Amino acid sequence: MNAISFTDFCSRARKLLPTAIGAVALSVAAVSNANSEILDVEKDELKFGFIKLTDMAPLAVAKELGYFEDEGLFVTLEAQANWKVLLDRVITGELDGAHMLAGQPLAATIGFGTKAHIITPFSMDLNGNGITVSNEVWELMKPHIPKRDDGKPVHPIKAEALLPVIEKFADDGKAFKMGMVFPVSTHNYELRYWLASGGIHPGYYSPTDTSGTIKAKALLSVTPPPQMPATLEAGTIYGYCVGEPWNQAAVFKGIGVPVITDYEIWKNNPEKVFGITKEFAEKYPNTTLALTKALIRAAKWLDENNNANRMEAVKILARSEYVGADAEVIANSMTGTFEYEKGDKREVPDFNVFYRYFATYPYYSDAIWYLTQMRRWGQISEGKKDEWYLDVAKKVYRPDIYMKAAKMLVEEGHVAKADFPEGTDGFRPPVPANDMIDGVTYDGKKPNAYLESLTIGLKGNDKVEGAEVVSN
Repeated sequence: MNAISFTDFCSRARKLLPTAIGAVALSVAAVSNANSEILDVEKDELKFGFIKLTDMAPLAVAKELGYFEDEGLFVTLEAQANWKVLLDRVITGELDGAHMLAGQPLAATIGFGTKAHIITPFSMDLNGNGITVSNEVWELMKPHIPKRDDGKPVHPIKAEALLPVIEKFADDGKAFKMGMVFPVSTHNYELRYWLASGGIHPGYYSPTDTSGTIKAKALLSVTPPPQMPATLEAGTIYGYCVGEPWNQAAVFKGIGVPVITDYEIWKNNPEKVFGITKEFAEKYPNTTLALTKALIRAAKWLDENNNANRMEAVKILARSEYVGADAEVIANSMTGTFEYEKGDKREVPDFNVFYRYFATYPYYSDAIWYLTQMRRWGQISEGKKDEWYLDVAKKVYRPDIYMKAAKMLVEEGHVAKADFPEGTDGFRPPVPANDMIDGVTYDGKKPNAYLESLTIGLKGNDKVEGAEVVSN
């Protein structure tokens, strides 16, 4: 048996030992869970991985508030060095599951990078990222940004304001370098989306060149999230896209300015997912349902009563075993505000969304958007039919598991039926043009038409050969 924490040991003792104390505890549990269906889980000791970001919150909350234990699960949470290590350890079984970039299960399943069939029964959140630039770059951008009557910048700040800065760097013989967290991360695609919307080419990938810098005006490279501020301060990069608290950390350190949030790039965009192998889900179906139930309850707690629990969540996340950043820094975005330039704090109540707007439902249309961006930038090297996008989405995103867990929670009285998109076909309504930074509507049922509508990027039968795009 794997080692367990003292808290977990005590919990098990209360459940198993026929002592007076144990009997009382069991009686209380029987009353509180009178309407609950406790699944006969096939595996009760689990280890889940995460990266030190605030959007791992559902995992920490599910553990700290006892939602995993309510489902008969004894979970260890373990921070991972980077996204590649995290994915590799899920594939090998060293981790039973993990907080993942939404692009990771999709990329692995289609064989971009590591090949493995990963699924997700649970989407972890909406929004939560930002793009930060160095103080030097910010000063150069400011003359190109409209101002309000009070002198503060008009938001959202468009990438057009960055274009003359990049051109100045080029004139001075300097490449403009920016950081993102992983080649198939939301951050990579959001940064590319923002740049391209302002006429800045972020570069292509090809089967023979996986740098992602072919034809690029801005050179994007990988930096692990907690290292972003230090890398910016060292001058190795001039900006980055990352999740919290690492944008707000730049503000507190006085080394950079967040210029835009992903909420402003795509209103209520899908973010992280919880990933497990297809083999795990098939071998341990009740365990998969149980962990999904616990995560749904944690997400509800994070958003309920108009985010009333967020400060308690901040205290949990600030602990060294979780995010390990100052509570003040985490609270700057986690509690419904976001600070751009120092002192310019604005209300952004939906910066982090964990439950409302059906945030936790694994929509096929969310998966398809990620796949369109992989295709747009050459990670998917050849054109695919619309049906292919949906087929891949259905292999990876598993709303069937999610809804089975949700229905159990409804029956148990933990959640309301209205909290879930009953009867959905797995697609969100098309995203209106006004909700996208480039003014382009996204309809997940028409991926190729969407790609055709984007000014910069591959479409149709385009391929990258050498340093050029060719059409067949």
